[in-house]
This record gives sequence, C-alpha cells and structure tokens, in this order.
Amino acid sequence: MKITSIETLPVSIGVDRRVGQVHDTKGFRFTSHLTVIFIRTDTGLEGIGEVNGSADWSGETQIGSQALIEQNLAPRLIGEDPRRTRHCMDKLKSVFANPFAKAGIEMALFDILGKSLQAPLHQLLGGAVRSFDLPLRFPIMPVGPQETASAATRMVAEGFRTIKVKVGQDPLQFDLERIRLVREAIGPDVRLTVDANGGWSVNDAIRAAPRLEEYGVAFIEQPVHRLDLDGLARVRQQSRLPIMADESIFTPQDALNCIRKDAADIISVCPGKHGGLLNTMAIISLCEAAGVQCAIGSNLEWDIASAAMAHLTVAAPNIAVERYAADLIGPLFHVEHALTTPWEVVDGQISTPQGPGLGIELDRDRLAELRTVN
Repeated sequence: MKITSIETLPVSIGVDRRVGQVHDTKGFRFTSHLTVIFIRTDTGLEGIGEVNGSADWSGETQIGSQALIEQNLAPRLIGEDPRRTRHCMDKLKSVFANPFAKAGIEMALFDILGKSLQAPLHQLLGGAVRSFDLPLRFPIMPVGPQETASAATRMVAEGFRTIKVKVGQDPLQFDLERIRLVREAIGPDVRLTVDANGGWSVNDAIRAAPRLEEYGVAFIEQPVHRLDLDGLARVRQQSRLPIMADESIFTPQDALNCIRKDAADIISVCPGKHGGLLNTMAIISLCEAAGVQCAIGSNLEWDIASAAMAHLTVAAPNIAVERYAADLIGPLFHVEHALTTPWEVVDGQISTPQGPGLGIELDRDRLAELRTVN
C-alpha cells in the first residue's frame, strides 16, 4: 500500500460555549478555523485527520497549517506505506514545531491502519481498559459570577458531574466570587475544578489555593505561565490542592522536566499539542513510571480529533478519566457537524466510536458547505 495524495480542506465551525450572551470573549474563540486532512492510497483506502491548532495555543493558523502540509509535509510522504506510522512520522521530524499539523497527519495514518485491519483505533493502542462511555468535565469561560453559577446549574441538570471554571482573566477576588457562587449553586457532591490557562501570577495562585480548598475545588489546572515550571513547582509546594500542568507540556522533554522539578500532580495530555498519539503515549508512559497521573485535555477539537482522543482515553490506563473527567467538549460546543452518525453527549458522557480506524465517516456534501471562504 502506498500514499498517492495528501489533500487539505479548510473549514470554519461556529462555537456556542453554552453560557448565554457574551460581551467580552477574553481571548476565547467562538469560531474554529480547522484544516481537514485526507490521505489517499493506491488501494482506495482513505484516512482523515484534523488540525485545530490556534495562534494563541500553538502558534499555528489554518492558512499556515494548510500551506505547511501541502508544501513541506505531504511531499515527504508520497509513495510511503501509510501503515508504517512511526516511519512516516520520523520523516517529518526535521520540520520544526507545528505539532497540531503533524498530529493531523498522524491521525489520518492511524485511520488508514485501522481500516486496513478492520480494527478500531483503541485496539491498535493496546485495547480498551475502561468503558467506552467517558465522563466529561464542562468548562465555563470567565463570564460574570451569576452567569457562571447559572451555567453550572444548567450543566449539572443535564447530567455533568464535573464543572471546570475558567479563571485568570480577571482580578483574583472576582474569580473567587465566581467559584464561591458556583459551589453554592451545584452543591457539595459535584466535582469542581479551576483552570487559569497560565493567567495567575505565582503569588496569586498561592493566595488563591486556601480559598479554593475551602470551596471544595478538586485541583488547579495550569495556574501560572506555561514556561514557568519553577513557579508551578512553588505553587505545588505551597498548596494542598493537586496541581495540573497543561500548556506547560507540549513535548516528552517538557514532561520529563516537569517530573524532575516535581511541578505537577497531574499532567494534561492532548495529541494535538504533542504532535500526535505516539508522542502522547510516550508522555503517558513517562508519567506512569514517575507515579504521575494524566488527564485528557482539549484545544476545543472538532469531531475528527475528538474521536482520536476518545480512543486514546479508552486505551490508556494512566489517563485517569474516572477521577478527573475528560475535556472532550468539542462535539458539544461546535454547532455544526459533518458526521454521518453524529456524536451524542448523554448525561454528561460521550461514547467512543466503534468502527474501524477512527470509527467515523464524513458527510462530504455537508463538509463542503463548511469550507472556509476567504
């Protein structure tokens, strides 16, 4: 089997964050500009992938990723056997950074491998170790205190058992008031977490920790800047709450440095930011050897990448989804879809596809309607 072509399709998908009218987006996107990848072979098999990097998150853009794939990455893989996933990805190593673009290509390669073997992706990753129905944590962006509490109440009524409140975009007291009202609204039995996306200073994170503990927060996600592992370690040393590293961990080397500095209790993994599933599994193994649990994170993936992430979660024992819940909220937040069988979120859970490869099929007519118009 040989790769005959690699094509890209830019699409734009609306996002509804389920919090009502928003006057200040505070940097959160309300349209996803994605690149869909098609890898075609001489046997007729086709693999699909998704690139959903963003300028703020990884430095990647839709136009940039499309050009990179077409001009630099795809030519290196034409004529290669797509089932040799690691070999193909090794051919892309000399291209610096661009993890989401590389992850999208790897995703399509794994899709072909699964289809060629008539096996779902989770079997290729070692087989299922948990239920295919994955609990989700619902993230609420930094809107006003009452709006935050109202959104949390609605989501708990829909069956979510973990609520994540985005913080770090406003003064600390504003964030603490939001969290207090959310805890009052959802009661003591629903898990509550916070995610600062690196927006707090080290001192603010240390000051916030006792109050967050008082409100029954389960853990603090990325309290300080992604490059400040020493600061993250200081927060962990002075907080009784578990600390999760997310934006700080892009590469296996990042994970190793985080482990060496004892900077986090939990590491959030996401195949896009790591450059694909192979690198993600390397990070998960490093963490497991060090006694650090992982959680499945998110960059607001659409349906294609969410499928890959669900398969990974099902197959990786050290992704403690039962404890931390999954951030696979892209299928819930995106208002437009192009799957022949749509995702369903029921009682705060999402179900992993069961077909070969990624286990999903695209409605090509609907996909064409979503094409980005420049």
